[in-house]
Amino acid sequence: MFLEFFESKGHLALPSFSLVPHNDNSLLLINSGMAPLKPYFTGQEIPPRRRVTTCQKCIRTGDIENIGKTARHGTFFEMLGNFSFGDYFKTEAIHWSWEFLTQVVGLDPERLYPSVYLDDDQAFEIWNKEIGVPAEKIFRFGKEDNFWEHGAGPCGPCSEIYYDRGEKYGCGKPDCTVGCECDRFIEVWNNVFTQFNNDGKGNYTELEQKNIDTGMGLERLAVVVQDVDSLFTVDTNKALLDAVCHLADTKYQTDDKKDISLRIVTDHIKSCTFMISDGIMPSNEGRGYVLRRLLRRAARHGRILGIKGLFLADLSKIVINLSKDGYPELEEKQAMILKVLTEEEEKFNRTIDQGLAILAEMEEDMRSKNETVLSGENTFKLYDTYGFPVDLTKEILEEKSFSIDEEGFKECMNQQKQKARAARKTTNYMGADVTVYQSIDPELTTEFVGYDHLIHDSKITVLTTETEITEALTDGQAGTILVEETPFYATMGGQQGDKGLIVSANGQFQVEDTIKLQGGKVGHVGKMVKGMLQTGETVTLKVCQTTRQATGKNHSATHLLQKALRIVLGEHVEQAGSYVDADRLRFDFTHFSAMTPEEISQVEHIVNEEIRASLPVETQIMTLDEAKKTGAMALFGEKYGDTVRVVKMGDFSVELCGGTHVSNTSTISAFKILSESGIAAGVRRIEALTADGLMKHYQEAEKELHQAAAAAKTTPAELKKKVEVMLEEIKALQSENEKLKSKMAKDSLGDVMNQVQEVNGVKVLAAKVDGVDMNGLRNLGDQLKDKLEEGVILLASVQDGKVSLMATATDGAQKQGAHAGNLIKAVAGLVGGGGGGRPNMAQAGGKNPAGVEEALKKAVQVISEQVK
Repeated sequence: MFLEFFESKGHLALPSFSLVPHNDNSLLLINSGMAPLKPYFTGQEIPPRRRVTTCQKCIRTGDIENIGKTARHGTFFEMLGNFSFGDYFKTEAIHWSWEFLTQVVGLDPERLYPSVYLDDDQAFEIWNKEIGVPAEKIFRFGKEDNFWEHGAGPCGPCSEIYYDRGEKYGCGKPDCTVGCECDRFIEVWNNVFTQFNNDGKGNYTELEQKNIDTGMGLERLAVVVQDVDSLFTVDTNKALLDAVCHLADTKYQTDDKKDISLRIVTDHIKSCTFMISDGIMPSNEGRGYVLRRLLRRAARHGRILGIKGLFLADLSKIVINLSKDGYPELEEKQAMILKVLTEEEEKFNRTIDQGLAILAEMEEDMRSKNETVLSGENTFKLYDTYGFPVDLTKEILEEKSFSIDEEGFKECMNQQKQKARAARKTTNYMGADVTVYQSIDPELTTEFVGYDHLIHDSKITVLTTETEITEALTDGQAGTILVEETPFYATMGGQQGDKGLIVSANGQFQVEDTIKLQGGKVGHVGKMVKGMLQTGETVTLKVCQTTRQATGKNHSATHLLQKALRIVLGEHVEQAGSYVDADRLRFDFTHFSAMTPEEISQVEHIVNEEIRASLPVETQIMTLDEAKKTGAMALFGEKYGDTVRVVKMGDFSVELCGGTHVSNTSTISAFKILSESGIAAGVRRIEALTADGLMKHYQEAEKELHQAAAAAKTTPAELKKKVEVMLEEIKALQSENEKLKSKMAKDSLGDVMNQVQEVNGVKVLAAKVDGVDMNGLRNLGDQLKDKLEEGVILLASVQDGKVSLMATATDGAQKQGAHAGNLIKAVAGLVGGGGGGRPNMAQAGGKNPAGVEEALKKAVQVISEQVK
């Protein structure tokens, strides 16, 4: 209804953007309707139309700790928005918001209450004199409530619309009205009038281009229209909530504690489903960390509710079914979504058990030190390294009269957040400071003509140095050149940008990279080789043909590879990233276990079969809907326009792709996988070669083979047999060496036993044994323990300048307070190392042999304190 209404008012309805911000490092996730449109508001890009409307999927996790505790907080929501980029302003925005709510949705006008900014008389007059809302029903609020700004930059007053839900939702106070904290008066619409620029020092000037940014939560409007108590009881969310209740064999709103868990699972599974559909994978940093946290929180609260076995994927199917009409990508990516959820939930179930074991060790350590508070560092370690929820840590410890250092934990969290924020800052963008590129006229664009031409004449539109826009580049200067039309392919979709030359009668510029800039611009980054080039000059752009052709072979091979992987591993395989240049290809894909040698061989065979089949490679421009009907695969989270380029390789592979390719698969020559490895949870990486790159690889391998054979004093043909003989000789020598070491250790048993002393009634042996490795120390320790019968042993050995420490304590010694792990922790620092372990056995390594004697002396002191 909303989108159709604003289309009738001349707005272009755009589909929801991905939850992954596009060219915006300031956000982890899209958190508002206007966030993906920021380049249009700032003027860096020209919008497709000056009036736009969207229904944007959003994720907000700033108040995640409140999710579930209240019925008003949620992480996932859909934001309805109508936007004007220098077109209409307050009058139209206010009139249309009133018209939609009262005439289209059918809300009672008597129950609607507008608010305006304190000094915004213009908005007040529109509401009062044009719409006809009585003055006493229009509320004026200050900056905190009705003025939108975010530091320096565009800002402006707001006008919100509140709906009176009736006394049953109120607090009962006689002065209850708009602005009260209770649930009676709920904001359903917010008109933001962007009309000022804040210089960051509190000085406001009128903007030449005034914009409208309207936001309205779809779920919140549904709460009003359906007259339900919260966003969790809106029809679609309630269907999901009911499914959670069914799995947990409980009812909503019968148990406050269970209600918290029910709301958390309902909210989080929806967020997780949408995040995975946009290509976000669980990880320990960034948006992947947000996803993992939500997933694990949902899984844990499922356990609290008593849900047995894996359940997240089953709930996700309901989310997909409820939302697939508005977001068809959910159904398209269903296999992948369910696979990720299942794998991550299984992993978390193992994590919970692992976390409980680690927490038990930490509890034991606290008891041995008579402590009652788990340190912030250890609480954070459980949370961050092992994914163990802090509230679960707190709950378990409280049952045993322990607590956690919450301030210390928060400090660790803040340090991590600061690191994450620092990692997201970007100051330079290939060849120039990013602000230089942002200052280029947004009206300028570059047309790519490189599918058909590698040499093309065009006019220079912009020249920049690393720090500013300039009128000319001279000999030796580094910079970036923009032209009207270019045959150079800019780095996109994993394919690296072209290299080559830009020349004229006056100068020559070496293009080292080609980059995609905002607003459909292409930057040629490089250095002036000779002469001078000026703005407005016509130049000849020459793409390096050798590099382009080699890159095209590798790019086409990735298409064949993706299809082969789906055939061998399953339909859940999706591209999760790629890198293609003239030398090699790298392909990241979603899969949850290492490929077997047989699977790798099978994929290689399929790709090479399709290369030998000489498949024609055809490209076609069509609408996105037409492309989907052909079965063309799209990239996760990629932003596509109304028309797309479809690359078809025979009947084997069909993908949406803007890159450059071979004209026939036979040109690729051959394909070889060099490695397959894991790079993140659920993401694998293949490195491979084709054509000339593969030939160079084999030539290098052959050279190394001959060198290895020469070193072994044999021929390449006999190398395997020679290595086998040498390994047998090494094995025999090692066995003889171990026997000698063992004999030496036994011979020294008597000398070592002479060093036994008694400390507080416990036998203690702290001794140095030279030339024994850690395995030998453990064996010697077992033999000494048998002779000692009861007591504590600490052995130290120096070998090749490195120190090995091993401690062991018998059962009787442990009952008297001895703890091998704590003993090692106390003395390892003296030998320049660290370590620990269990009460009965522990070990450590170090780099300071000079500290051994002091470590042995301190060991006796530590044991005397343990067994008082």
